[in-house]
Amino acid sequence: MIGREILNKMKEKACFSTPLTPDAKKGGSKFSKHVTHGSHLMKGKANHAMEDYLVSELKMIDENELGLFAIYDGHMGHDVANYLQLHLFNNILKQSDFWTDIKIALKNAYQKTDKEILEKSLQLGKGGSTAVTAILINGQKLIVANVGDSRAVISKKGVANQLSVDHEPSREKKLIESKGGFVSNLPGDVPRVDGQLAVARAFGDKSLKRHVSSEPDIAVETIDDDAEFVILASDGLWKVMSNQEAVDSIKTIKDPHAAAKHLIDEALSRKSKDDISCIVVRFQ
Repeated sequence: MIGREILNKMKEKACFSTPLTPDAKKGGSKFSKHVTHGSHLMKGKANHAMEDYLVSELKMIDENELGLFAIYDGHMGHDVANYLQLHLFNNILKQSDFWTDIKIALKNAYQKTDKEILEKSLQLGKGGSTAVTAILINGQKLIVANVGDSRAVISKKGVANQLSVDHEPSREKKLIESKGGFVSNLPGDVPRVDGQLAVARAFGDKSLKRHVSSEPDIAVETIDDDAEFVILASDGLWKVMSNQEAVDSIKTIKDPHAAAKHLIDEALSRKSKDDISCIVVRFQ
């Protein structure tokens, strides 16, 4: 158990970020050599600045090793996604119940961060961002939380299992309508909240906040001997690849950075036009 002194240090010093560049990054655990991670980003063909951000790193906190991994996919600007990159994990680690009830800690931190973003809407703009976060504790337990359609997929014995939930407007139509909103479903377009947003949950989006939730879905996965790797990626990948196709595509690639880059290259070959960010975490 981490003492109050360590928690205070975490509150003061925790800041985990990855620069915004179409770049690749890889790393490995100094303390758990079986855990390695790599990441890659690629700007899409849309006529705007890159809107994806990511976090991918391992941190020792006292006797505990934390893997902190996240994909933030901004829309209508990149400022909200950038804010999440700089602040969401900090807010999670500041929660007093992080080590005793991590699900409550995650929900509270997501809510707190969304409130901060809405309060700063004059600086951050009217846009928003999806998020999928994964926290690996001592290489043994993986806690995944998400809002939106960025996705986390684990491979166990070669079989893909989705750990996140795609928050599609059609999936949450009744809830949106109960709050006074509506879901459009025009021919040739995807379902949208109030005819605008293609996800039912997100950070920011102040003008739609009454109808768009920031409450995460949370999954806890034990990392046993069957677990091989986890993929986190923005929807630019998942629009053109199924979960199993993604797992099959990298199952023989041992280097996680090379695996993340391979997934993005494969998505591009399948004509994905969106920004794409990808993290691969290997457990062997």
